Amino acid sequence: MSPYLQGSEDGVTINVYVQPRASKNEVVGLQGDELKLRLTSPPVEGAANKLCREFLAKLLGVAKGRVILVAGDKSRHKRLLARGVTLEQARRVLNS
Repeated sequence: MSPYLQGSEDGVTINVYVQPRASKNEVVGLQGDELKLRLTSPPVEGAANKLCREFLAKLLGVAKGRVILVAGDKSRHKRLLARGVTLEQARRVLNS
């Protein structure tokens, strides 16, 4: 069971908690009902949002443009939509 993932007809929605200014980009694990990501970019001028989208796209094996920030533009708590990704694909990649 992955509480941070929800399937939809467009793809899969991923709830993440972002820790900016980390030493490397990595998936840490769960923090509450969110997937915790450490990202190297600072939280200024959308840099962390951009890197968050790019990092998830790379992990999921989709184009950067297929991962969209749905909510949390100015927050560490974000909701992203990965279009064209199934719930099973996301679970397999993000739970490993």
